[in-house]
Amino acid sequence: MSSRYDAFPGLSFDRPSPGVLRITLDAPGLNAVSPAVHRELADVWLAVDRDPETRVALLRGAGRAFSAGGSFDLIGEMIDDYATRTRIMREARDLVFNVINCSKPVVSAIHGPAVGAGLVAGLLADVSVVARSARIIDGHTRLGVTAGDHAAICWPLLCGMAKAKYYLLTCDTLTGEEAERIGLVSLCVDDDKVQDRALAVAEQLAGGAQAAIRWTKHTLNHWYRAQSAILDASLAYEFYGFCGPDAMEGVASHREKRAPHFLGPTSE
Repeated sequence: MSSRYDAFPGLSFDRPSPGVLRITLDAPGLNAVSPAVHRELADVWLAVDRDPETRVALLRGAGRAFSAGGSFDLIGEMIDDYATRTRIMREARDLVFNVINCSKPVVSAIHGPAVGAGLVAGLLADVSVVARSARIIDGHTRLGVTAGDHAAICWPLLCGMAKAKYYLLTCDTLTGEEAERIGLVSLCVDDDKVQDRALAVAEQLAGGAQAAIRWTKHTLNHWYRAQSAILDASLAYEFYGFCGPDAMEGVASHREKRAPHFLGPTSE
């Protein structure tokens, strides 16, 4: 493996096929994203873009989950510290645009729970392959903050405004099957087929006309770039929310495994 990936110790890398770089989220807590891994997940796409050995990146999660989202340590730091909030907000924006602007196609293999920063990369992937029983959740409003990250910029484009509003406002869980039905993901397959199917797609793309594939991705992603002001607004409102009482109550309710009781000034 190229030394260019030594800078990302929180991620695992291998090359299952010629031209395919497989990136694996592998961490405690169902691959929860720590502060360090959040930064790595934002920056790794720059390394992929400049890697002459890689034609396609394949993102997956180890074990029983794709990713359980940001760790409580990460969320707690954002609530408590202005400098951390500012850094994570910048990284959240970088994650979205680094996936979008990576010239190499990205394939995701999503199984089990898929939440938070991992879900950002998984849904922004150029081809998303999801297990039938996967559980996709955008949990921002359940945490007491605005649905930022990727949600406002891509969910309406992928599945339409009505479905985007329903799932982003309610935080209801989407199965892989329902996610494919509404157009949020590219393909849904049986649970035991998701890794093989995602690899097959990656191999197909790696064997294709690279210039044609990359410029097609670049052109289509202008749909996302055109919505950059929406992303910036959603991130601003999200991280403003981390300063308020609803975010603290949201974290406390998750830790204590109970329903939240939001008392913020706009919750009355």
